[in-house]
Amino acid sequence: MPRAILNETHIHAAVREKVAKHEQGIVQEVQAAIASNPVVVVGMAMNPYPKKARKVLGDAGVKHHYLEYGNYFNSWRQRNALKMWTGWPSFPMVFVKGTLVGGADDLSKLIKSGELKAMLA
Repeated sequence: MPRAILNETHIHAAVREKVAKHEQGIVQEVQAAIASNPVVVVGMAMNPYPKKARKVLGDAGVKHHYLEYGNYFNSWRQRNALKMWTGWPSFPMVFVKGTLVGGADDLSKLIKSGELKAMLA
């Protein structure tokens, strides 16, 4: 099922560029990391779930690239741009070979089922 995204024709021309460029630096940084690394975890400080994702990857012997953006007290605008870009509502965001696979619990399920290993093969 495709996710609902406001069609660009329904964004007034006067604000279209502002919408398109909003916090694109962080999005481009994550895109570059995804293009250069088989497994990328995007997280934030003080949130236990990025730490959990990194631990299960480490326990499974899977190398990964980690990006951390702020904490609960700062950088929320930048993190919000990532949420808008991916449609994923929380952190971590885990990418495997360019595909968003979800968060820490979703990653654990992929590891337990053997699907992560197959994705990386």
